[in-house]
Amino acid sequence: MKDEKPTSFDIAHLAGVSQPTVSRALRNSPLVSEKTREKVQAIAKKLNYQVDINARNLRSKQTRTLALLLCEDPGTDDSLINPFFLSMLGSITRASAKMGYDLLISFQQQSIDWNADYENANRADGIIFLGYGDYITYAEKIAHLDLMGARFITWGPVLPDQPGHFIGCDNLNSAYLATRHLTDLGHKKIAFLGIATEHRPEFNQRYQGYVKALLDARLMVNPKLQIDADTSEEMGYEATMELLKSKLQFDAIFGASDLIAIGAIKALQESGLRVPEDVAVVGFDNIPTAAYINPPLTTVQQDTMLAGRLLVENLLKLIDGQDIDSILMPARLIIRESCGAGR
Repeated sequence: MKDEKPTSFDIAHLAGVSQPTVSRALRNSPLVSEKTREKVQAIAKKLNYQVDINARNLRSKQTRTLALLLCEDPGTDDSLINPFFLSMLGSITRASAKMGYDLLISFQQQSIDWNADYENANRADGIIFLGYGDYITYAEKIAHLDLMGARFITWGPVLPDQPGHFIGCDNLNSAYLATRHLTDLGHKKIAFLGIATEHRPEFNQRYQGYVKALLDARLMVNPKLQIDADTSEEMGYEATMELLKSKLQFDAIFGASDLIAIGAIKALQESGLRVPEDVAVVGFDNIPTAAYINPPLTTVQQDTMLAGRLLVENLLKLIDGQDIDSILMPARLIIRESCGAGR
C-alpha cells in the first residue's frame, strides 16, 4: 500500500485541535494562538504536508494582490537597502497599481524557510523576487518553488538552465562598454572591485565584460587587480585601501556597483589621490547619489522603470496560464566627470 499525503484532519488529530483550527493555523490566521500555530506547523513539516494548490483554486478567487519579496543575506541591516532596489520597488508598485493590483511587500532573509506561503495561503496570486545576496542559496529556494508550480518571476542574473523565469540586465556587455570607455581614454591598468564567483553571478558577468574589454584593447589582465567587494560603500572603501596597500600600479577602477565605486572614491581622496586626474572611476547602477557625489560618477544605467513594468506584466501572463521567456535587458553608459570625460 503506497504512502498517502497527510490531510488537515490527520494533522489536527495529532496536534489535538479541531480541523478548522489546523486550517486556520496553516494560513497563519491571527485568530490562532502562536503556541497552536507552532505546534501545527511542526507536525505539518514532519509529515511533509503541502497545501493542495488545485483544491484551493477550486474554492477561491484571485486576490488581485501580488507579493514582492526582497531576499537578503542573514545579518544584513534592513535600514541599509541598496538604493537601486528602492528604485525598482517604486517602479513595481506603480506598474502593479496601473494593472489594478495591490502589492504585498516583505523582506525575507535567506535563513528563513520562505516557500510558497503567499500564493498557497491565498495571500497573493503570484510572487516577484528581487534577488540579491548569495545566488546559490536563493536559487535552491527558487528551484523548489518551480517544482511546486508556483507562479513567480525573479529579477536577477539570466543564466542557462536556471529554474523559473528571470528578468535581468545584460551585465557582460554593459560592463564591456564601461571598461572600453576607460581603455579608449588611455587607461591601461584598470582594477575591478567586486566578487567574481558563482555566488555573485551578476558581478561575475560584469567581471567577464571587463576582461573582454581589456583583451580587445590588447591589454594584460592582471588577476591581482581584482579585489573582492560586496555591494556597500564600506566594502568599496576597504577594497580600495587593500589595493593601495598592495603597491600595485593602477590608473582606473571599475566598481561592480555604484556603492562600491563611491566607497572607492572616498578611499582614493583620503589617500591624497585625485579623481579623475590620478585615478578614474566608473560604477554600475546609476543610483540617484551617483550624479551628486564629487566628482559625479560615470556609471551604467539599468532601466528600473522598464524592469518593473516587465516584471509585473510577465507575472500576470504566468497567472493567466501563458508561457513566457526570461528577458535580458540592455543598459547604457552614463558619462560623467569621474573618468575625466564629463558631458
